Amino acid sequence: MTASPQPRYLVFPAFVALYLLFDWATYIDPLYGLNITPWNPDPALGLVCWLAYGWRAALPWWIALVLAEMVVRGMPAGLPLTLLLSLWLTVGYGLIGEVLRRTFGGGGVFDSRKSLFRWVLILTVGALLNDVVYMSLLSLAGLIPPGEWAAVVLRFGIGDMVGMLVSMPLVWMLSSAQGRRRLRAAVWRYETLGYLALAIVVLTLVFGTIATSEFKHFYFLFLPVIWAASRQGVYGTALMVFALQLGIGALVKWNHAVNIEVPELQMLDAMLALVGFSIGIVVDELRQVSNDLRQSLRLAAAGEMAAALAHELNQPLTALGAYGKACEFLLERHDPGPDGALLKNAIQRMIAESGRAADVVRRLRDFFRTGAMKLEPVDAAQLVSGVGQQFYVQLRAHGVTLRVEDMPPLAVLADRLQLELVLRNLLANALDAVQERPEGARRITVSAQRLDSKRHGKGGCLQLTVEDSGRGVSDELAARLFEPFVSSKASGMGLGLVLSRAIMEAHGGSLWAEVGDHGIFRMALPLARPVVEGQENYVAA
Repeated sequence: MTASPQPRYLVFPAFVALYLLFDWATYIDPLYGLNITPWNPDPALGLVCWLAYGWRAALPWWIALVLAEMVVRGMPAGLPLTLLLSLWLTVGYGLIGEVLRRTFGGGGVFDSRKSLFRWVLILTVGALLNDVVYMSLLSLAGLIPPGEWAAVVLRFGIGDMVGMLVSMPLVWMLSSAQGRRRLRAAVWRYETLGYLALAIVVLTLVFGTIATSEFKHFYFLFLPVIWAASRQGVYGTALMVFALQLGIGALVKWNHAVNIEVPELQMLDAMLALVGFSIGIVVDELRQVSNDLRQSLRLAAAGEMAAALAHELNQPLTALGAYGKACEFLLERHDPGPDGALLKNAIQRMIAESGRAADVVRRLRDFFRTGAMKLEPVDAAQLVSGVGQQFYVQLRAHGVTLRVEDMPPLAVLADRLQLELVLRNLLANALDAVQERPEGARRITVSAQRLDSKRHGKGGCLQLTVEDSGRGVSDELAARLFEPFVSSKASGMGLGLVLSRAIMEAHGGSLWAEVGDHGIFRMALPLARPVVEGQENYVAA
């Protein structure tokens, strides 16, 4: 999840209000009137905010903790001690959030079984350490009776761990536009109503008399969780386990069932969540492998077609260059008249363009047959300027304004012709897209910036962005845009973006489109750096 500076001033007040709501709704069966309850989902909300904003989330989190003590619990520790205890909780939770942030960056928390295990381990160890220090401070302040330290450590630790394990996945998914889209795509089905209804039925049967229940039939709750996990992956699981926890908490709170073993019940729910997430992630991984295999097969077919086209086009392009040279030779032997200079210039440009096209075709054929690339340092500004000039006539003919923002002095190690092909394809698509707009509103913007990226090493990457004033990419189109033979143009073959992404990935980069009300395509490549400062030799950064 990424955070932009502008919405921060709206996000933080909303975070404080939502934190207070979570705290009030889950203030169940407290010990000694303190914040020692069997389920604390509010830290999950804070951790997600921390992942997005880092230490900037510390102040609003501290304010939320202090207000929760005042509003929900009546500040039993007094103002000075409340401020101090809230400060420690902010630091303790913040350290957990910082470890998560450094481990996962802006995403990937629930993308694999390995990530899931690391997430559970960080939360468990972090919650335990935070719990021990917090309970020790309460004990030293005399707010906990002598001899009860171990019991309150168990209660508070379980409450934090369960609250974060069960709630954080869903809060994480809802916190970003991409997460909300994926969640909606996964669960926005009639089937979701089916397993939610089954969850209600099972909760009613298992906890219909929750005040006296011994949870003998708790295992029936696995039925809706397994249904959601096997059909909708980790996104369906996140919704299901949160709904179950919400239902259990509501039954305990509104039935005033304070004499049951709530911590034991919460541990059962935590195990239920972990099993569900494990199944959901395995299902998602299997689907991803299946999709990647299908995509590889389609890409192989597209590559074969591209290689065949390259082979067939090579001969006519060679002949075109030969005819151009013949025209140039004849022009030199005979007086061309007053327009001779213009005619000679046109023939020379025809020869140059046919030679360049033949070179591109030949290099593409070699790339798809053997993966061969001719790597050289490519300057971003020169790349954009050179490709932009090739579109000068078309842009002028269609009344399109091309704006190139200031290019940073950065270079990438790449096959220049292949990189030009990718950028040319993006500009051609943008040119087609803006023609639907009226004259005066046809705009294309090319920009570049340096990004620090773990994926591309310490040197970071160069990101080139091509934006246009067209209608943009919809959610439905974005899901299939880079599949072979899928095109939004009636005359398109659906191979341009597929081949472009294959070229970018072969260079260690990436190419993607963003959903929006106008066209946005981005390409990223690792930066090149000199082997020795001041020399012309480059290696990948």
